[in-house]
Amino acid sequence: MEVYSQRKRVLLLLVSWIMLLPLAVLGGSGNNTANATAPLSPSSRPKVVNIGALFTAKSVIGRSAEPALVAAIGDVNSDSSILRGTKLNLIFQDTNCSGFVGTVDALQLMEKEVVAAIGPQSSGIAHVISHVVNELQVPLLSFATDPTLSSLQYLYFLRTVPNDHFQMYAIADVVDYFGWKEVIAIFVDDDNGRNGISVLGDALAKKRAKLTYKAAFSPGASSSEIDDLLISVNLMEARVYVVHVNPDTGLSIFSKAKNLGMMTSGYVWITTDWLPSFLDSSDSVNPETMDLIQGVVALRHHTPDSDQKKMFASRWKNFKGVEIPSFNSYALYSYDTIWLLARALDLFFKDGGKLTFSDDPRLRDTNGSALHLSSMKVFDQGQKLLQILIGMNFTGLTGQIQFDSEKNLVHPAYDVLNIGGTGTRTVGYWSNYSGLSVVTPEIIYSKPPNTSTSAQHLYNVIWPGETVTPPRGWVFPHNGKPLRIAVPYRVTFKEFVHKDKGPSGVKGYCIDVFEAAIDLLPYPVPHVYILYGDGKRNPSFKNLVNDIVTNKYDAAVGDVTITTNRTRIVDFTQPYMESGLVVVAPIKELKSSPWAFLQPFTLQMWCVTGVFFLFVGTVVWILEHRHNPEFRGPPRKQLVTVFWFSFSTMFFAHRENTMSTLGRLVLIFWLFVVLIINSSYTASLTSILTVQQLSSGIQGIDSLISSNDPIGVQDGSFAYNYLIEELGVLESRIRILKTEDEYVSALEKGPQGGGVAGIVDELPYVELFLANSKCVFRTVGQEFTKGGWGFAFQRDSPLAADLSPAILQLSENGDLQRIHDKWLSNNGCSSQNNQADDTQLSLKSFWGLFLICAVACFLALVAFFCRVYCQFRRYDPEPEEQDISEPESVRPSRRPLGSLSFKDLIDFVDKRESEIKEILKRKSIDSKRHQGQSPDGQPSSPV
Repeated sequence: MEVYSQRKRVLLLLVSWIMLLPLAVLGGSGNNTANATAPLSPSSRPKVVNIGALFTAKSVIGRSAEPALVAAIGDVNSDSSILRGTKLNLIFQDTNCSGFVGTVDALQLMEKEVVAAIGPQSSGIAHVISHVVNELQVPLLSFATDPTLSSLQYLYFLRTVPNDHFQMYAIADVVDYFGWKEVIAIFVDDDNGRNGISVLGDALAKKRAKLTYKAAFSPGASSSEIDDLLISVNLMEARVYVVHVNPDTGLSIFSKAKNLGMMTSGYVWITTDWLPSFLDSSDSVNPETMDLIQGVVALRHHTPDSDQKKMFASRWKNFKGVEIPSFNSYALYSYDTIWLLARALDLFFKDGGKLTFSDDPRLRDTNGSALHLSSMKVFDQGQKLLQILIGMNFTGLTGQIQFDSEKNLVHPAYDVLNIGGTGTRTVGYWSNYSGLSVVTPEIIYSKPPNTSTSAQHLYNVIWPGETVTPPRGWVFPHNGKPLRIAVPYRVTFKEFVHKDKGPSGVKGYCIDVFEAAIDLLPYPVPHVYILYGDGKRNPSFKNLVNDIVTNKYDAAVGDVTITTNRTRIVDFTQPYMESGLVVVAPIKELKSSPWAFLQPFTLQMWCVTGVFFLFVGTVVWILEHRHNPEFRGPPRKQLVTVFWFSFSTMFFAHRENTMSTLGRLVLIFWLFVVLIINSSYTASLTSILTVQQLSSGIQGIDSLISSNDPIGVQDGSFAYNYLIEELGVLESRIRILKTEDEYVSALEKGPQGGGVAGIVDELPYVELFLANSKCVFRTVGQEFTKGGWGFAFQRDSPLAADLSPAILQLSENGDLQRIHDKWLSNNGCSSQNNQADDTQLSLKSFWGLFLICAVACFLALVAFFCRVYCQFRRYDPEPEEQDISEPESVRPSRRPLGSLSFKDLIDFVDKRESEIKEILKRKSIDSKRHQGQSPDGQPSSPV
């Protein structure tokens, strides 16, 4: 299509050329035209170099560009440091705001052997003339901002102003900064307008926003046509308007908008650089004009405040041909373009470049044609000059003049302006380096780039209606189309939503929640409910969501589950109902057993408890045997005492008193363990004997999947795809159940009778089903997914964001619960399946207690045996009836420990503690008494 369009333009050009009156061959202007094809002397430079310029002289851009071009030519020609001996000759062609005339002027300009052409400002003319300069190898330094003027297609096209591609991304960043999602573009339907807005749509899409409507009007649109256009966009929801027109006729848009009341609070107007170009061209603007554009945000080419720029501004009124008191950014770019070309020519000549032109054999005058096509020559050194231009790098009035790989100026930047009062104020800057900022781009360039959301900043903007609060950006106009809301036409569980004969056509829990949330919004939301489905079976919620994506519906209100896949294509509100998948299974009552008293503990728990009873009883006997007469006596009696004491502690009925400190310590720990075990046993047994016991072969989702039995799901539920795609269940195992009666029948029949082993469904449905079925079924296992129900809207719908706080408010003030109680039964069934196995207490719940008790017993035994060992070392089992008068020297000393027998040790341990203490005390006294006698048996006397 692009090739066809180009051919069509060239054909139109040639036909138009034929219809013109014969043109005289224009005389040469100094580029050695007398002998165009003859090469210049290597040691000489041409005296004059022709440069062409294509502008509309009486336009906003032309009034600034032409004086700047003339001034730059004068400055270059008077500067002896550049182009020594060569003067630049500017040939200005007025395109007269006409694509046809501009194209003819461009062709006429090419006859004058120009080495470069500056302009045009029109993208339409630039598209056509780019084909010509490609053929003639003449660099085109253009002011056309159309993003589709590609450097790959048009090799000799070089843009010396910022590309509109960047301006559209700047607008997208502004839209995203304020959180708007819908934008309406108002533009002139020409190459520049269409292509610029196309880029804007792409830029908005990357910010998850969109162009909801492209309001185009023809370049020569009448006042009534603009009126009709604005009326149509005012009927739409979006209130963010981007105006991309030319500066000569753009104000008529705001004049009509003012009359239609579209410059008031709630509206957002953003313009491209055309509006600042108009405002900057005059020192003061008519107050009536300023009143039309109050609160508008506009972008302007950013140029740094340099001394060069200030000097240029001071000279402006003295320039030749100045018709306006001030200038816009195009004057600065025009001035820099001349200097760019002059510097490039200077390098061109220094490098030995020559200005030679040759005939193009494809341009011939045939059949007596008076077009004189042969007068257009090919610039032989055009490629060399172009490469020099692309490689230039210097600082001009507009900042750094350098081109990137796509022949765009590096560091494109814009001022973000807010129009208010009698002038404008800068609220920030945009650059493709770091996005929006309140710091000038020159400072930003010295820092690392940062385009994160947190780094984007603008000063406060005063919006239409003199408010500083950012507008919401969209409304539901009273005369607009109502919101198309799809409502599931349910067959089962109609409490959530069902068809009704009332005005709205639907009723139910979901409808009441939505209406209550809508009532909390600060603006009206006209809407209409549309039943989705045939009423014979539940509709497919997957298809319902897809129909929202395809714009068949604006939203869906009902029991729509929020899933990961759905959130990728639509927007959901805050969940208003918690939901997750659970398993419903058939159950049977477990009858009481004569051995029910054994069920509270597992077998392992019973065994360990019994062992510990005996262990603790034995430990206490060891610790008490030497102190307590109740733990002494014949072996049979002592054995009975151990057993009795051990198990009587279970009921705290032991009659034996503990006398030793260690025995009491062990008993304290053990009685604490017994207290916990008794309490747990009592509670568990009470539950077993008083609570109805239910049994099911399915314990949860894991056992249901591994059983290979059929599984039931509700018709239309997302559980069908979830079981297959996420849990790997074979599709052949799944049974779709369409009514609640089919639920009951499938569960009662079971897998052997053609039914199902269990049903997987969402918790709200299950709770309602159990209540309606008198709780004859139960849920088993735990809820194995977490989710909720929400209202679904088209992607990036602002209504979804506004409804979420409203739903939270309903939850906080209790209205959500009141709506729930109105529609859904409060007589729910227990969701737990209290099976006997689940209530049994195992060792893992008590091993810590047993460990503490065991450690206490061990430490007590260690302390006891250490004491016994110390006493036994001092103990002498020999009878003490020996004559006390026997000399000490002939009395045997203490018997070594190794000479004592095991029987002596047992006899020692078996003795009462009081006897041991008496023996050791008596031996101590005897020892002291014998130490007081002399060696011959006589008492010793002092010296």
